[in-house]
Amino acid sequence: MSATAQTRQVPAGTALGPLARPARTAVRWAVRHGLPAVYLSRSARRGDPVGRLMRDRALREQPYGVYEEVRARGPLSGSSLGWVTTSHAIAQEVLRSDRFGVGWDRSAAPKPIRWALAFGDDPASAGVAEPPSMLVVDPPDHTRFRRLVSRAFTPRATAAFEPAIRRTADSLLDDLERRTGTVDLIGTYAAQLPVLVIAELLGVPTSRREDFLRWGAAAAATLDPGLPLRRYLAAEKALRAMHAFLDEHFARLRRDPGEDLVSSLVTLPPEEALTDRELHAVVLLLLGAGFETTVNLLGNAVVLLDAHRDQWEGLRADPTGWDGAVEEVLRLDSPVQLTGRTAKADVELGGRSVRTGTRVTVLLGAANRDPEVFPDPARFDVTRANARDHLAFSGGIHYCVGAGLARLEGVVGLRALGERFPELRVAGTPERRDLQTLRGFERLPVTLR
Repeated sequence: MSATAQTRQVPAGTALGPLARPARTAVRWAVRHGLPAVYLSRSARRGDPVGRLMRDRALREQPYGVYEEVRARGPLSGSSLGWVTTSHAIAQEVLRSDRFGVGWDRSAAPKPIRWALAFGDDPASAGVAEPPSMLVVDPPDHTRFRRLVSRAFTPRATAAFEPAIRRTADSLLDDLERRTGTVDLIGTYAAQLPVLVIAELLGVPTSRREDFLRWGAAAAATLDPGLPLRRYLAAEKALRAMHAFLDEHFARLRRDPGEDLVSSLVTLPPEEALTDRELHAVVLLLLGAGFETTVNLLGNAVVLLDAHRDQWEGLRADPTGWDGAVEEVLRLDSPVQLTGRTAKADVELGGRSVRTGTRVTVLLGAANRDPEVFPDPARFDVTRANARDHLAFSGGIHYCVGAGLARLEGVVGLRALGERFPELRVAGTPERRDLQTLRGFERLPVTLR
């Protein structure tokens, strides 16, 4: 049965009247976060690297020492979740091979888990890590969704956005010109730039950009397993608001379609049309992922360049180097630190036997520092010749569909920032986001002059 079909199942006897939503919410949190939190915390106490990375906040701030501990165990080693790899070569093989998938067979789960997943299912609060999101479904559903959205992210379509990105950057920098003292570069620039660009691509009103930022942060948080109940409730509240907005947005575009991507999706011919749930999943992912990676990229880049002022000055003198600089930031401090795949058949991998249904955790942030691929991997070098060999955007059929747009926003956004404020400096201590899957800054205090 396809992942999409699974999401449409409605368990019998679940009509609980006014108590339905709280009961479903409790079950959803328990099965998706409560139980994983207990399991990962127990694994962390036993010294398991994946458990430590997911539960130790200090390691979320600086995970690279643990990555090297795992690397020392070999290219593929055991973990609480199956196997884990820091190897660039094995990561590529896992990400690109059709012997691995992002989905998993729910029918093989214990009966209580199957019941909990079905009972707790609620399209009105679904996040980006739930079917039928492209993040967690395999072909043929993934192929169908990807084909529909990839038309908007071709190299030609992406390049056409460059003037709009530059105009948006200049407008935001004009606003910053009027600021004095210390400012938060994330809230005033790094987050604003990509959300305004993706809003134009999806035909949503830019006046709602603060809502999009809040909703996107909530959606991103659900990528980490083990959220505390209070944080999960806040995320679910934001997701419900986002889904409600999308309902209104789809209805508006069906009445008066534009030239944007969502207009094309809501007006597909019957033979290609997405179900309402599929449409929500696709647009939710595009809206959230459309700025999450770029926010982190911009913030991480500013901190790295501030710590390497000679390279910042070199880029100001020769702006043609910005493309390479963006690739090096993506490699050294990857906005997405880890992902996972499940073996669809028994397979030999890195000299180990991986059984069907076994999970392989790919530490992208570690693979991007593999010394067998990147000499002196912990060194930041914007002129590194092979920086683009990183896996920050994953690989294979799940390679980030918006990677080209994220790169362009990074290059244009950083170059414009450097031109306007060449004396920009980090002021104080930047605040990292309390997430492990996504790596970026919550706040980045800077002085502009």
